[in-house]
Amino acid sequence: MVTQAETGQRIARLTPLADVLARIDATVAPFKSYSISPKDALLREAVLAADIVAPQDRPGFAMALVDGFAVDSAATLDASSYAPVPLAAPHRIGVGEKLPSGTDAVASFDTVQTNGDAAEILVPVAAGAGVLPAGADMAAGTVLRRAGEYLRQSDIAVLEAVGIKTIHARMPHVRVVQARYGDDVLDAAVYVISDWVKQLGGLVGLAHEELEHVLKAGNTEAVIVIGGTGTGPQDNSVRTLARVGRVEVHGVGLTPGETTAFGLIDGRPVLLIPGRFDAAIAVFATLGTHLLARLTGATEIDRGEAVTLSRKITSTIGLAEFIPLRRDGDSVTPLGTGYLPMQALARADGWLLVPPDSEGYPAGASVRMRAWP
Repeated sequence: MVTQAETGQRIARLTPLADVLARIDATVAPFKSYSISPKDALLREAVLAADIVAPQDRPGFAMALVDGFAVDSAATLDASSYAPVPLAAPHRIGVGEKLPSGTDAVASFDTVQTNGDAAEILVPVAAGAGVLPAGADMAAGTVLRRAGEYLRQSDIAVLEAVGIKTIHARMPHVRVVQARYGDDVLDAAVYVISDWVKQLGGLVGLAHEELEHVLKAGNTEAVIVIGGTGTGPQDNSVRTLARVGRVEVHGVGLTPGETTAFGLIDGRPVLLIPGRFDAAIAVFATLGTHLLARLTGATEIDRGEAVTLSRKITSTIGLAEFIPLRRDGDSVTPLGTGYLPMQALARADGWLLVPPDSEGYPAGASVRMRAWP
């Protein structure tokens, strides 16, 4: 635990980013699930808390895939245009209709000649031709979507077709509070991070009360504080958490974002993010997304895509470094290191995390670019 002196917030050491992630893993567990309709889960970008399983075979019987005559394939083996085979009981059938007993194939209309009620088939028909077998769309017990995944638009039609009206999903309530008001930079950071939380399946509540009141309220599963994490005379977010809860870490080996803090209040996680805009983006990209994944149980984590650097990146050993990237034809260009100006963030298409044991990458190196918020 980190203790702040009464005279101000002090950072004793920078905890490696990997250690902070491990601490989040050790203290944050997936939140309880809710019963919700698939459409609401899609709308809220909720994370599935349990596998969605097919309740029964679909279709529940063999059915026609084409219009034609239902036939017993064995009775058509010797059929030809020179020696048509009579159909003992010709049965017209349409797409989606159940095959009559004693039939196992559908002959198209152009392979059958009729004369009144009599019919002859001109070609042999293989067993199963023109037929969708029972259970071919899905067998009872088939896992359609797994716990930890998000629903897609295409999933909704499938779930409606098989009669699944309720699923179990996680939607943790996350309060976002800023250290002070009337600051355009903090307002912008709150806007971006709140939207990011929603994209990850959280239900966002914006808090305008004093930080201590928000922390004590207990009507939320997590709190994200933006601003007030530094060592200046007006910075007291970390000290406030230390007074009413517990500070696990203050100071993270991440640039930008060194003044980040993480702690707990009554077992609920609290992530305290620097108010500097570039640091806020970097911290939420690396730590905030991880925290949300723990709360929701999400397994669909952005692993990034392989891209090629157009020019080298030089990084400081000992600190993980957040680098915005811009697509430039078939390659990507790093937009800055250390302090990241607004113009760099506005032009970014993705980001890269340089690990603390790396001095960077040469031009032409293959790296992983992750999605920009």
